[in-house]
Amino acid sequence: MTPGYFDHAAATPVRPEVLTAMLPYFTERFGNPSAVYDLGSAIKDLMEVHRAKVAGLIGASPEGIVFTSSGAEANNLAIKGAALAHLKKGRHLIVSAIEHHSVLNAARYLEKFHDFEVTFLPVDRRGQLDPERLRRALTPATVIVSIQHASNEIGTVQRLAELAAVCREAGVLFHSDAVASIGQLPVQVKELGVDLLSLAGPALGAPKGVGALYFRRGLRLVPQIHSGIQENGRRGGTENVPGIVGLGVAAELARRELPEKAAYLKALRDRLAAGVRELIPHTLCTGHPEERLPGHASFCFEGIEGEALVFLLNRQGIYANTGSACASKALKVSPTLCALGISPDLAQGSLVFTLSCGNRAEEVDQVLAELPRAVEKLRSFSPVWRKKTAAFSGGSA
Repeated sequence: MTPGYFDHAAATPVRPEVLTAMLPYFTERFGNPSAVYDLGSAIKDLMEVHRAKVAGLIGASPEGIVFTSSGAEANNLAIKGAALAHLKKGRHLIVSAIEHHSVLNAARYLEKFHDFEVTFLPVDRRGQLDPERLRRALTPATVIVSIQHASNEIGTVQRLAELAAVCREAGVLFHSDAVASIGQLPVQVKELGVDLLSLAGPALGAPKGVGALYFRRGLRLVPQIHSGIQENGRRGGTENVPGIVGLGVAAELARRELPEKAAYLKALRDRLAAGVRELIPHTLCTGHPEERLPGHASFCFEGIEGEALVFLLNRQGIYANTGSACASKALKVSPTLCALGISPDLAQGSLVFTLSCGNRAEEVDQVLAELPRAVEKLRSFSPVWRKKTAAFSGGSA
């Protein structure tokens, strides 16, 4: 792994064990699992072995796992697939205001093209959703609610079991995007009470291009990719066999390593967050201070632009991001940070560190040496910061 890399929410290396397991399925064992001869049927059997490994990570039955190309596709299949399969119940869905773009845009698609009413629920200043607010938003026409398990931008973890219980009492389907939390937190679908749950390979050390959707037994979904009978008719297209093998191996490793991994990441994160708070004044730590991902630290620095800070750190061999990788090139204020009530000026100075077990304490110390200097340099020629410091000192700008 590249030293100084702290953007694992955007991309992470494929684990060597995973890559080794995948390689034969690019060359020697290349059969199509839909083929009726033995080269294909053997691959079909292998897929079921790895489907069971993915199911085992989240406490599901293998029959409840659909393989997809990504977490984004899993989110789209869950929300659009479930909503369109239950039109007789109604055309209302609920998402939180801080969901991933794949959730927000799936909801907007249903609103624009299928006459759904969408409620975007506010969160508190730490990024959590109040179960009572959710309860009040439900209507007899509500078909599905989608609330992320954890935010890849601010790190906050939702009290998902409480939210799911509200929906279960009302007879409303509940989906969660768990892409950010899988492999960092215990995720058991029965304990959480979810009907659908999305996950993706890269967060586990599997390759890009593979993900999965869990769905409760008996739940109907309208396919979003129309082709043949792959995945029992729920997702068309020839399956990505090497990716599925990689996801299965990564899921099995994640299940074994989770307790030790979470403790290791939390120690690194706390070292980083404490150092930033001590060394850089006028810094806001975003998200919930305790109920957050163990490998996630996020900040807003007054008086600077986050993109400029990313470039300065890049020169020193440190790789971090300004927020969600799906929006980092948009050059606009983060909707998630605005939803927390953070002012647009302060939100412009956001920086997010997402860690893995490949990171080391000395790399965190390198960040704590370089980050204060980078922030100070940007502030030194920022008219916004000069105006603020004049206000802090009681002088005039």
